[in-house]
Amino acid sequence: MVTRLSASDASFYHLEDSATPMYVGTLSILRKPRTGLSYETLLATVEQRLPQIPRYRQKVREVTLGLARPVWVDDRDFDITYHIRRSALPSPGSDAQLHELIARLGSRPLDKSRPLWEMYLIEGLARNRIAIYTKTHQALVNGMTALEVGHVVADRTQKSPEFGEDIWIPAREPSDRQLFLGAVGEWVTRPAERLGSVRSAVTEVTTNAGQLVEVGRRFVDVARTFARGTAPNSPLNATVSRNRRFAVAGHRLEDYRLVRGRYDCDVNDVVLAVVAGALRNWLMSRGEPVTAMTTVRAMAPMSVYPDADLDTTGPGQAISEVSPFLVDLPVGEGNAVVRLSQIAHATESHPTAASLVDARTIVTLSGFAPPTLHAMGIRVATSFSARQFNLLITNVPGAQKQMFIAGTKLLETYSVPPLLNNQVLAIGVTSYNGVLYFGINADRDAMSDVDVLPSLMRESLDELLEAAQ
Repeated sequence: MVTRLSASDASFYHLEDSATPMYVGTLSILRKPRTGLSYETLLATVEQRLPQIPRYRQKVREVTLGLARPVWVDDRDFDITYHIRRSALPSPGSDAQLHELIARLGSRPLDKSRPLWEMYLIEGLARNRIAIYTKTHQALVNGMTALEVGHVVADRTQKSPEFGEDIWIPAREPSDRQLFLGAVGEWVTRPAERLGSVRSAVTEVTTNAGQLVEVGRRFVDVARTFARGTAPNSPLNATVSRNRRFAVAGHRLEDYRLVRGRYDCDVNDVVLAVVAGALRNWLMSRGEPVTAMTTVRAMAPMSVYPDADLDTTGPGQAISEVSPFLVDLPVGEGNAVVRLSQIAHATESHPTAASLVDARTIVTLSGFAPPTLHAMGIRVATSFSARQFNLLITNVPGAQKQMFIAGTKLLETYSVPPLLNNQVLAIGVTSYNGVLYFGINADRDAMSDVDVLPSLMRESLDELLEAAQ
């Protein structure tokens, strides 16, 4: 079946270059079962879920002369073994070796002649563990009609549910001439629609029933953003190379809830305050000038839901939308509690009604929503100019119960967010089973010292915990 990419999907497809591949990545750490997790089992698990994510068997075809947006077409040569690959660390592989591998895999753009995703089964990890790394092009995941593969392969029970037989017959692929004539025909029969297709993704991304209302809200939000001007100068903004470094951190969710309860704020406020404290110490460790007024502006898309603790029936059940949020992190403030107070005040004044990406479809779906929600957060961020903020921080809620992939316990899960143009750091935060997992992606050349951030985040959290006693 031939379907034209939406304006926003097409913008993601064309947005990337060799230095900034536009993917959403996830690193999952699993407990190696007694019998192991075979490559064949993983293949079968993903293959039986493909009907839920039909885009994963489609590729992108461009139209001659760019007369229309590219189209999705079935890949008649689809080979799942090309997309799901096997890798291994020299046993016993350390976490540092795993993170180096993820950095190298994440720096490679996806092959645009095939469906835009990859998955790696990584063996040899120490302490009886294995890892799965997935990488999906941002154009493929819109959170409504297309989900991230990590969303659908996770189960709430160790025994996978039964799936019916999948009989997939790929449609015939159109020729270049057919695509050209189809584009010309659309210009002739629907000129207004074709002219509309060149409008920015800012207006095209609104797809729900209240489209005109959402467009109006979006323009108000854009006007507010531009009124704030460009982001402050920061070493976080430099030319992005083709090389990456990846680091992780994990904190007990209960510690964040303790601070939240003591200072009457949100868990998300505490997350941002912890990042702000870590960035403050990182800047000073590099000898950067830090005054009382120094700030770092973050784009921190918010998953909006009624109660931070309302996540007992399954992943994403309470989420209603993902909304853009620009916040100036007060890295010049030396007092951890004052930093938290300033961030909480900014959150209180945030107009959450100005939603950009609707997640109402996600709330009714089973599986593990964080990979899709991170993708939606990235989609929100890239609708703004990268000059408006210094770094991207996505923070999404996940299941607070044990999850499984191919019958194997999911121990840890880390987002691997992409770097945006001239931004050398991106952080993805996922709450899962009582822990907040931080995935920290950085440019190797501009931020070779990213490995200090996990310990600085720990120190920043400890400051808040000590003050909350």
